[in-house]
Amino acid sequence: MVNNTHSIEPNGQTVKIDGSPNELIARRKEERDALLARGVNPYPHQFTVTASSVEVLRDYADGAPQWNVSVAGRIVAIRRMGKASFIHILDSQGRIQLYLRSNDLANYDDFKLYDIGDIIGVEGYVFRTRTGEVTIHAASFAILCKSIHPIPTPKEETDEQGVKTVHDAFTDKELRYRQRYTDLIVNPEVRGVFIKRAKIISAVRKYLDERGMLEVETPALQPLYGGAYARPFVTHHNALDIDMYMRIADELYLKRLLVGGFDGVYEISKDFRNEGMDKKHNPEFTMMELYVAYKDYRWMMELTEELLCTVCSAVNGGETIDCGGRVISFKPPFRRLPMLEAIEEFTGRNLRGLDDEQLRAAANELHIGKLEPGSGAGKIIDEIFSQKVEHNLVQPTFITDYPLSMSPLAKSHRTEPGLVERFELIVNGSELANAFSELNDPLEQRRRFEEQARLRARGDDEAMPLDEDFLHALEIGMPPAAGLGIGMDRLVMLITGQESIRDVILFPQMKPEGA
Repeated sequence: MVNNTHSIEPNGQTVKIDGSPNELIARRKEERDALLARGVNPYPHQFTVTASSVEVLRDYADGAPQWNVSVAGRIVAIRRMGKASFIHILDSQGRIQLYLRSNDLANYDDFKLYDIGDIIGVEGYVFRTRTGEVTIHAASFAILCKSIHPIPTPKEETDEQGVKTVHDAFTDKELRYRQRYTDLIVNPEVRGVFIKRAKIISAVRKYLDERGMLEVETPALQPLYGGAYARPFVTHHNALDIDMYMRIADELYLKRLLVGGFDGVYEISKDFRNEGMDKKHNPEFTMMELYVAYKDYRWMMELTEELLCTVCSAVNGGETIDCGGRVISFKPPFRRLPMLEAIEEFTGRNLRGLDDEQLRAAANELHIGKLEPGSGAGKIIDEIFSQKVEHNLVQPTFITDYPLSMSPLAKSHRTEPGLVERFELIVNGSELANAFSELNDPLEQRRRFEEQARLRARGDDEAMPLDEDFLHALEIGMPPAAGLGIGMDRLVMLITGQESIRDVILFPQMKPEGA
């Protein structure tokens, strides 16, 4: 390990200091100045890299001709031995050991001014040490970035049975979220989560593109929000002198494109909802929304099954995942369970045909909390389902056929009065996807928007506002269609086995420090 308890004096000698964070930062600044005094630029413009750590470790072969490589990365461990040093660097792929020897390096004394956290570049040849570790013997080296602030330096130990123990790990969750850059350096498994996240999004996009769907972009800043039950973020457009809203969903704009003649459109985008924060909710989140003409929600169930099975297999190498000891299978078909039947299955209560007051009484008897005074039938049923049913559904389950009042944008059920053709996919106790047979009757849509306005007047500030331009589009004519929304953050949580949405968002929302 690098010695963090010395300071450089003008005469080149070192003196002991107490090693506090402020002293360590001061020492690193002095080292920076000392490098400049020697004519070394600690922040050069570029460095040519010819191999990654993974490539070197994978492709080196004993007995092969000498292999010269150029690598770069952050110093994460130093072992000084007088006129030679072993160091480990971390690049974007992993760790590799370097060997520096004073006899080979004219600037070896500069290495005394290097610390853990510094980024360096090394040119040299690959060999295997007596202990069997593939290593790069440095023929030249250069500092690429002098680190001023120390980073945590966990120490790994492996016992005779091969069990690895990490000491002084960087585990403070809040600090890790605030300093994700440090988290990515110190905890390599975190980097793996976000590499998988990128692969998941890429696999979803590939699946849809191969089936002829068109990826589009719709406004994030909107004069009127809609497409979901949610409170929006409000901002002010200075040039237009009007209030505008960050989108809560992409739905109404994507449906306008079906009116315009596209048969299948999707968008993977950031949505924003001004609501609470917990393990499953972040105010800024990533959604995939898909709308396909001439299809219904039954067709969309089959697509959803195939999509998720394909993505899971592409990223994890199989149809199953392990979520905290629960093995979850994405192999189709998934269970299909009507919502009211699900509530009856887990509570013993039959809610069919009950009015608002009867539903409120049933909710009280079931000890349902969070009911606001203006909540209508849909909100009450949704809360009963959320609190009494959802957490019981571990394997992928399509909850189908929702009450009409909960789904103002969905088509009425073709055989069940008072219900709509809608499903939510629940996996491991959490909603993952939401889909409709889309309502395309403009007069019925207007009536439902007006009902939403009445709910808003009663105090439901999540009810949707009436969107005249969207209604005008429907009056021009939208074909029968199916729509699907998948919460990409929750999908990543499932496939990577993470318990909190903050663990799959690189920079989650946090309270300001000290607030």
